[in-house]
Amino acid sequence: GPLGTYDGGLFFSDVGSKTIYHMDPEGKITIARGNTLGANGLALNASELYAAEGSGKLISRGNQNGRVATVLDSAEGKPLGAPNDIIFDSRGGFYFTDPGTAPLLPRDPNRHGMVYYVASTGGREPLLVDDKIAFPNGLTITPDGKSLLVDDTLGDTIWAIDLAPKGKNKGKGIIKSAFTKIPELTNGVSMADGMAVDRDGRVYVTTGAGVQIFDKKGKFLGIIKVPRSPSNCAFSGPDKHTLYITAREGLYKLKMISQGPDRAGK
Repeated sequence: GPLGTYDGGLFFSDVGSKTIYHMDPEGKITIARGNTLGANGLALNASELYAAEGSGKLISRGNQNGRVATVLDSAEGKPLGAPNDIIFDSRGGFYFTDPGTAPLLPRDPNRHGMVYYVASTGGREPLLVDDKIAFPNGLTITPDGKSLLVDDTLGDTIWAIDLAPKGKNKGKGIIKSAFTKIPELTNGVSMADGMAVDRDGRVYVTTGAGVQIFDKKGKFLGIIKVPRSPSNCAFSGPDKHTLYITAREGLYKLKMISQGPDRAGK
């Protein structure tokens, strides 16, 4: 769960050690929070750091004083399964994925993968955005704010969900379409995980084959090969020209010609 900060630093989570780290713009790494409940995806809202905590089955938030609180642990009257990734929109609400379990663990046939939205107003009851993606994992918002992109770890498609004012979908139903197909698969599936976008709308998705890149219309551009299997990526650095890649036991960085969006976090 790498997350760029306003000053060019980086937060990133280590699910296995239940730790969230912070790297300052000079590269010094310190522990931001320990003893998480499997914190994975991260998102910033003002001075609070939100985390999707998979084993804890909740979304949490923590402040600079070390205080941590549960934001939500249920949706539609049922406990969350295993929240994975999270992102704020420009209105202060946030989207998160809940695939229900880790991708290689046995699936509950009665449980769907979920994508939810939590508005900044009107309480903390999640709005169901989608329950038709087999294993919704990474998500990001296009720079123009018009689409939420969600990848499918156990499929081959990145989905685009049309966003209307206040984070709700237009019309009476969800307007969803295939943004693109992921060309390089691993054992028949993408193993797609985290995603990032740059200022020009190019999409970077970590997969079993590496970081696969697409232009803003979904055209495949190529693959960044990583020494270890990549799990997520985010732009940061003082000029947002650095792509950070978390790859299981490693954190990598790559100087880019492309530049991350203006908003913090990607």
